[in-house]
Amino acid sequence: MHSSPSQPLLKAVLWDMDGTLVDTEPYWIAAERALVEAHGGTWSHQQAMQLVGQSLLHSAAVLQAAGVRLEAREIVDTLSAQVIAQVREEVPWRPGARELLDDLHQAGIPCALVTMSEGPLAGVVVESLPKPYFEFLVTGDTVTNGKPHPEAYLTAVERLKLEDPSVSIRHCVALEDSVPGATAAIASGVITVGIPHQVPLPEDPRMIQWPTLVGRTTSDLQQLVAEQFAAANLLEGAN
Repeated sequence: MHSSPSQPLLKAVLWDMDGTLVDTEPYWIAAERALVEAHGGTWSHQQAMQLVGQSLLHSAAVLQAAGVRLEAREIVDTLSAQVIAQVREEVPWRPGARELLDDLHQAGIPCALVTMSEGPLAGVVVESLPKPYFEFLVTGDTVTNGKPHPEAYLTAVERLKLEDPSVSIRHCVALEDSVPGATAAIASGVITVGIPHQVPLPEDPRMIQWPTLVGRTTSDLQQLVAEQFAAANLLEGAN
């Protein structure tokens, strides 16, 4: 397939994991609460919500401030191990996510996972899928700067370019549920779709919001790319 000015193509979809592909946030919150309480502290729902979408090392620092007397790496490993154990028992897929993944797979659109969870947890989730839907994973332990920094998304686009040099930021769509994740995606320049879950997303002209992925198809994502190219062409024409 080749894109043309009149018919630009969607070339890749970049998926967040926690809260977008799978509903693991309750697992993380339970793990955080158990860890804080084991160290004599208390952990509120409001505190937990502030960590949604953040890097694990950022979360570890917040937990230390809440009284957890462990090194940051120990905190990350403890939380991740508990969430992995829960996911092994049951993978809590988000509504419409697997159906959209399968539709993209059948259409030949590459997908990448861009998550602040680390490799072991992301691997368990991906391995539970029936097909090799993801070309590769960009995980929190493979980037220097976690979300809301755009590094993870920029890394994903660069890796896609290695396989297909025609891929550009403008041909990619990111699916995100959190403020840090959406901020990272927008900052990278990819088309960003917010599907709010645990926390609301602010209105932002640089982001499209869908209430759910249920019923969404490859065509919906292709339309977003086409609309962006049409808007850019209009802007160039006006100048």
